[in-house]
Amino acid sequence: MTSDTAIHTTKAGGYLQQLCKHFSHKIDVEFSPVAGWIKFDFGCANLTADGDILKITVNADSLEDLDRLKHVLSSHMERFAFREDFQINWSG
Repeated sequence: MTSDTAIHTTKAGGYLQQLCKHFSHKIDVEFSPVAGWIKFDFGCANLTADGDILKITVNADSLEDLDRLKHVLSSHMERFAFREDFQINWSG
């Protein structure tokens, strides 16, 4: 199962790196300034920064795990970007 979101922010690359660095202390992560991959026990997330857009795609085996991934990434993104006003709308 897959879902994705595109977040419009002037700090797309910075947030990509911040999310990846945050999770790298506990789980497998690979990233560069423009692309990242986070492997959770319950699924994985692929991140790309392209200009002012941070795209996050999550993949999981069950709807429950997919919802968990979306919640974890959304809550962290909202916490890191608390000064910004944006909506996180997931497809699927």
